[in-house]
Amino acid sequence: MVKEKSLILIKHDGVARGLIGKIVSRIEDIGLKIIAMKMVWADEKLAGDHYKLDETWAKNVYEKTKKARLEQGDEFPFKDHMEYGKMIQSWNINFLREGPVVAMVIEGPHAIEILRKIVGTTEPRQSPPGTIRGDFAMIESYALANDKQRVTRNLIHASDSKENAEHEIALWFAENELHSYSKELDKHY
Repeated sequence: MVKEKSLILIKHDGVARGLIGKIVSRIEDIGLKIIAMKMVWADEKLAGDHYKLDETWAKNVYEKTKKARLEQGDEFPFKDHMEYGKMIQSWNINFLREGPVVAMVIEGPHAIEILRKIVGTTEPRQSPPGTIRGDFAMIESYALANDKQRVTRNLIHASDSKENAEHEIALWFAENELHSYSKELDKHY
């Protein structure tokens, strides 16, 4: 079976806007199971460990942002992906520490893929209606974030791979905080 676990963080902008219940409902409505949930105010270490700066991540965020900016006809003044990555990492850490977040571990068949679909794209402006970011944060964009010299406020984080999910879950939850229980839909999986 393809049962997976994924970390979801409802970031502070989602918490402050009162979207916790709506986001949780979307996750439960599609049949995924919440096996851990808590509200956390991340300290510097937790935020830094969550947003680790490495070569691969820095190249990815650099290329993705550069492409989006150039497609919009904007300049992209950065030449070094690590320099840009350090700046974005700093913004991410500051945003994650801005206020409390709701951390959850979600379990179910194809959980990582399904959650990434319902969350939407990293830049909410590009997220289609029906996704969490498309429905609740569509006016947010890379251009707006860069103009304000801050991270893109996109409400939610979802693990993007099995390896990252395992790493992120271990950062946010102790093993004894993960719960096993049956739901009605489990008998179909």
